Amino acid sequence: MARNVSRLLKARAAARWVALSVALLAGLTFSATGGALDVMITPSLGSVETLHEGKRVVVQRNQDRRNTVRPFFTYTSRRCPPFCLQPIVAAPGVETYGELEVLKVLERLGQGDDSVILVDARTAQWPKRGMIPGAVNIPWSEFDVDSEGELFDTVFQPYFGVKMTDGVLDFSDAKTVVLYCNGIWCSQSTNAIDALLDVGYPAEKLKWYRGGMQDWESAGLTTVVSGQ
Repeated sequence: MARNVSRLLKARAAARWVALSVALLAGLTFSATGGALDVMITPSLGSVETLHEGKRVVVQRNQDRRNTVRPFFTYTSRRCPPFCLQPIVAAPGVETYGELEVLKVLERLGQGDDSVILVDARTAQWPKRGMIPGAVNIPWSEFDVDSEGELFDTVFQPYFGVKMTDGVLDFSDAKTVVLYCNGIWCSQSTNAIDALLDVGYPAEKLKWYRGGMQDWESAGLTTVVSGQ
């Protein structure tokens, strides 16, 4: 009798250990190299997968807890103007995004959702230092043109899904455009937003990642180099 009770207790203990092990494993997120992530994005999110220039990219936080931002993004006192602090809202009706909202966009892009586009609005030399995976570099100056027809040919038709009907821009099927630049001291993305609003792009289809590359790098999130 005692022997049977002992076996039963051992069996129950083993079952509890297996259940605990399964629960612990289920809560772990693993890196691309197979190791468990020590630095998560949120308690339940370790990474997202997106597409950048046709290639799959896993976006996660840097796992080196001693990692620091690159020297350029450590400066605090850039001359203003032109490097002046931006408001929390870029323009009426334009929603301000944080990192988690941008990551959700990256996830959608990775799943093939073509109703949204992430735009790096910085001039061309900046993405060569690093950019958010999944973004397309369209410098803000390309939005600042005199002709709607020129904007249609260079940006709206190839990137944003805008149509031209009887010489009038048609935004009915236009993509949701999420724009960013270097951070709260950078006006390149807000300049682009102003130009888009001026030609009638619907404010509800424009989103602004205010923190930009400085906040992205401060969070240790994955970056890629344009053209590589």
